[in-house]
Amino acid sequence: MSWFGFGFNGFGQISRADVSGQVKCKVNSPVLISDDECKSGVNRSDRRIRACWSSRADLQQTQSGSGVYLSGCVCGPSAQVCVSQGCTDALISETHLTLSFTDRVELWEIKPQQNQLVWKREHELSEHTAALPLVSGGFVQHKPPFFHPLKLCAVSLVLGSEHALLLTADGTLYSWGSGSHGQLGHGALTSLEDPQAVEALWGVPIKAVAAGNWHSAAVSSGGDLYMWGWNESGQLGLPSRGLEEEKRRGNGSGNDDQPMNTDEKSQTDVFISIQAFPALVDIANMSEISRISCGSRHTAAVTSAGDLYTWGWGQYGQLGHGTEHSTDEPTPVDYFSSHSLSVKDVVCGSWNTFVSVVPKETSSVLTETHPGLLN
Repeated sequence: MSWFGFGFNGFGQISRADVSGQVKCKVNSPVLISDDECKSGVNRSDRRIRACWSSRADLQQTQSGSGVYLSGCVCGPSAQVCVSQGCTDALISETHLTLSFTDRVELWEIKPQQNQLVWKREHELSEHTAALPLVSGGFVQHKPPFFHPLKLCAVSLVLGSEHALLLTADGTLYSWGSGSHGQLGHGALTSLEDPQAVEALWGVPIKAVAAGNWHSAAVSSGGDLYMWGWNESGQLGLPSRGLEEEKRRGNGSGNDDQPMNTDEKSQTDVFISIQAFPALVDIANMSEISRISCGSRHTAAVTSAGDLYTWGWGQYGQLGHGTEHSTDEPTPVDYFSSHSLSVKDVVCGSWNTFVSVVPKETSSVLTETHPGLLN
């Protein structure tokens, strides 16, 4: 398994600085995260990535144990540093790093000179098996109060900028927090202090959830994709007026004295700014969704066939289409299929995207382009 990245690279979190110390701020096509960043003895199948706006955390399993290695703003564009050995999971934000061990969870404040431990919770080996930010008895977030107790039995929990989504073992989805952009999915723009089941998805077993800054996504057990919240950049995969206007200006038809061609775009077309209920996103010719992840204003989905689709805000190349254009239409990232690579997982940072891949059937294209992937 190998990892690729694309999007915002202002701190070298995707591709390190060159020999002159310069970094490429925008990476608009997938680039292989070089194997020299993968420490000696690492089992590639056990390498996981977590990301935020400015940094990347690599959780790597080696013959001598596991470790978390940081890249980006936290350590400079030319370096990668190990901050912990023996942890089993990690989450990173601009200000804090959460580390999960077999017997405890630690929350560290990231500081220029030396990181500071600000919260710690011990647990028995059998008490905690779910992924962060879930911990024994509740969940942690990267701002005070760091720990929040939970009455619900959760198997997955994701945090947006101001809201949370929780998934239970029976596939029921709950949400709470700010609803200012419809990101809770309850049909209103009001906020909730306590978890409330998303009634529009009642009876639809959900297997995966993701949260952007102000938008949300859920994948049903049948592989259907539902999205809701803010659609300003087309991140829901629904028609965005802002993107349509940008498209018109780019085509030279955005002048006041040159109205839209009604033959191409009907004046009765509906554009979505805020979608307060979950909407089924219909993607033509696509198989079931297996993985979903949300950035600040973009979304990425992996299909059961191993293809990657992205949509939303693309100003830093985070959609991986070789441009810096945004789109409200889920679009395949052709790079991987054209290089005979099957996508297995996707992790979005705020303005970037990281993808794990494995080779498809052995092909001459793969061996000529990335011979190291078959080692």
